[in-house]
Amino acid sequence: MQRTVVVTGSTRGIGLGLARAFASAGNRVVINGRSQAAVDAAVKALASDGVADAVGIAADISTVAGASRIWDEAVARFGRIDIWINNAGLITPRRKFHELRFDDVRAVVDVNLVGTMACCHVALNRMLAQGGGQIYNFEGFGSDGMIRPGLTSYGTTKRALRHFTRSLEREYAGSPVQIGTISPGIVATDMLETETGELTAAERARARRIYNILGDRVETVAPWLAAEVMANRKHAARITWLTPAKAFGRFVTARFKPRHIFEEVKA
Repeated sequence: MQRTVVVTGSTRGIGLGLARAFASAGNRVVINGRSQAAVDAAVKALASDGVADAVGIAADISTVAGASRIWDEAVARFGRIDIWINNAGLITPRRKFHELRFDDVRAVVDVNLVGTMACCHVALNRMLAQGGGQIYNFEGFGSDGMIRPGLTSYGTTKRALRHFTRSLEREYAGSPVQIGTISPGIVATDMLETETGELTAAERARARRIYNILGDRVETVAPWLAAEVMANRKHAARITWLTPAKAFGRFVTARFKPRHIFEEVKA
């Protein structure tokens, strides 16, 4: 069944990978980013892969006006939206909180938390009116309460998003709108470069060792996530790539099966 899928923050990284995976499965996809140039480039990249049913919409998802623009323009093109995935996210360099520019902290909160809430507000209103749909919010480091120095701002938004999503699941249980979460694990994208870019050489080497054990490429993770979303018919679904069992197995075999995800993506 062909569906219309919105993926926020989908001009690059895991967002673009998801859009490509959904399109490859025959769905209509909506690309979103803040920059019109970036949106146009992503749509062009999909077109070069033979994707015809893709539209790009430049909009600031941290506002209801921006989220509404995505919905309205996508519906004008495709008639309805079946799946809305809140993927857009920012992270600061891994520094102590007082060393960060507060404008950068605010930007992380505005995109990761306020933006997801704004998009959910719009999508819920419109999906209830159209009789159904699915909304997925991206989890990440901090969702489970884990703490790591230097990731305070990002982790705080993800912890809050878990509470927000779980609350929505309670509020809309029994409604025609299904709400769930996507946990992609550690994916080698430019977000990792932003996070580790200002670490010392020793700190960066330690971070890379962990990322090489637990991390994966976009082209590995995105198709699996998209397939799980397309197959899901349950409310409060948890779509998780890096399960505790998988992470444990990676550490056990790390010495015998070394992985070089971070270096391969950089190359």
